[in-house]
Amino acid sequence: MPWRETSVMEERLRFVARLLEGEGMSDVCREFGISRKTGYKIFNRYKDDGLEALTDRSRRPVRYANQLPAQVEALIVSSKKDKPHWGARKIRELLVRRLAGDLRIPSTSTVHAILDRHGLVTHARRRCRSKAEGTALSHPLAPNELWCVDFKGEFKLGNGRYCYPLTVTDQASRYLLACEAFESTKEAAVFEAFRRLFAERGLPSAIRSDNGVPFASPNGLYNLSKLSVWWLRLGIAIERIRPGHPQQNGRHERMHLTLKKEATRPPQMNMLQQQVRFDSFVNEFNRERPHEALAMKSPADVYCASSKAYTGLPDINYPFHDRDALVTNCGRICMYRKKINISIVMAGQRLGIREVDDGIWLVSFMHYDLGYIDLEQRTLQAIDNPFGTRLSPMS
Repeated sequence: MPWRETSVMEERLRFVARLLEGEGMSDVCREFGISRKTGYKIFNRYKDDGLEALTDRSRRPVRYANQLPAQVEALIVSSKKDKPHWGARKIRELLVRRLAGDLRIPSTSTVHAILDRHGLVTHARRRCRSKAEGTALSHPLAPNELWCVDFKGEFKLGNGRYCYPLTVTDQASRYLLACEAFESTKEAAVFEAFRRLFAERGLPSAIRSDNGVPFASPNGLYNLSKLSVWWLRLGIAIERIRPGHPQQNGRHERMHLTLKKEATRPPQMNMLQQQVRFDSFVNEFNRERPHEALAMKSPADVYCASSKAYTGLPDINYPFHDRDALVTNCGRICMYRKKINISIVMAGQRLGIREVDDGIWLVSFMHYDLGYIDLEQRTLQAIDNPFGTRLSPMS
């Protein structure tokens, strides 16, 4: 209400005086810059309670929904201190026994809120957005112990379209497993490329990548992406280089320099022609080009397919958990008719759930502990990053 700053009380007095002198409500409200509804409220308040009604009233609610008598709150706190291992549900039941018929018994969530306010609730460490930091890196000696993957920087084709080359190499043998021309870095096409590659070459023990999409996700749980979750399900460990340290994937980056010089300059007219050029480069790089680090052998002389055949996703079982739950397409699970957000990157995955305290549940994916579900808050409170070291499903 745009009263002048001098004195709200004075302005209201002037407003009421004008009305008492017989001026119309609409004209006076228009001059004072307030609505007719506000004008009638002030005038009726004056008629009911006199001049005292024109002073500012407290905006404090008449009653708080969860406000309890001090004695009841003190009883809740003392009960928790007497029974430090009891949760809000048990503390409330204790109140029911002691106060039955005398006072209104607060809800479980109110009891929990009071305990929390007094610092008597132990919280799992809260989740912050995970910062990409890289993992421990291995030093493979045999083919298929480690594959390296990356998107070489995009370049423009003759028709003006951009090309994004996806490249995969075997670290030990330098064998170029794939070099595919894509129109974008979208995840679906990369899934299909790896399905074909796994069917042809078998499964590696680990895959190393940078922290970019689609190999990782800045918004995913612990920076996981749907692609990296799929790799874990297949029993493939994940290694990630530190952000800003491409030298940690040096062999792969060195291949990119050769690829750039010999297969992208000049670029082909369209995507199909460029793929033909990539295929020619792959054949030459693997079978004809001698490599000094391989005693002048070609990568094809050293590489052999993996003995781990790709047969699709294995089942996940959680024999040591109380139950399991399937993550929906929107990244949630349902527990006791409550929806809890996990992460969209876990959509379609089955998680293990085990109660570790009253209303607190541990959530696991394979053998990784992801965090705790607090049913009162309906959230996943993540713990220290379980993928801080090499992300190995076999450890």
